[in-house]
Amino acid sequence: MTGLEKLAVEAGRELEDAPALEILRWAADTFGERFCVTASMADAVVAHLASRVHPGVDVVFLDTGYHFPETIGTRDAVEAVMDVHVLTLTPRRSVAEQDAAYGPRLYERDPDLCCRMRKVEPLAEGLAAYDAWATGLRRDESPTRAGTPVVGWDARRGKVKVSPIARWTEADVDAYVAEHGVLVNPLLMDGYTSVGCAPCTRRTLTGEDARAGRWAGTGKTECGLHG
Repeated sequence: MTGLEKLAVEAGRELEDAPALEILRWAADTFGERFCVTASMADAVVAHLASRVHPGVDVVFLDTGYHFPETIGTRDAVEAVMDVHVLTLTPRRSVAEQDAAYGPRLYERDPDLCCRMRKVEPLAEGLAAYDAWATGLRRDESPTRAGTPVVGWDARRGKVKVSPIARWTEADVDAYVAEHGVLVNPLLMDGYTSVGCAPCTRRTLTGEDARAGRWAGTGKTECGLHG
């Protein structure tokens, strides 16, 4: 076990019951400029939390070329009004170049490959400058995320992975948004409970888990960024 991995495991255990701000303060104090927040721009809760303990924190956003206009608008608004530094990552190929190389609508035929080229690979390159990254993962979102640690080890990338709101519920998120006036993607008020690329995301139905609208009907539950 490397020193960084040991640090992550110990912090995960020690901070399990800590408030989100304390978890993020630990990350900012420990890693400084080598710590960033990743954001899908479904909401800006984690970015807002991080900005309170680390003003000017880097917020990394993946522009896949397939986002809803509302998602791009949320990113622009976050950059304009919050004390953060938004970094937009893009895939090596544009959508048109990918279509030329692999055929149109690759997301229908091989969504794993599409996600890898448009999300996983750009993030790996974008995180190269950091030792730790924060996510908005929550345990209540889906069964695949039920075991998310508040601080864990990202073995694939060799980095510390911080999920400060892992123990939060949707009600906790809503309360924080209301209390602090945090920016939220308008799609969340239009039947979407999780926002990804437009071709692979639909509104969720009553009784479905929060991520049921992602890659519906394919058996796919994650894009690959989180395992």
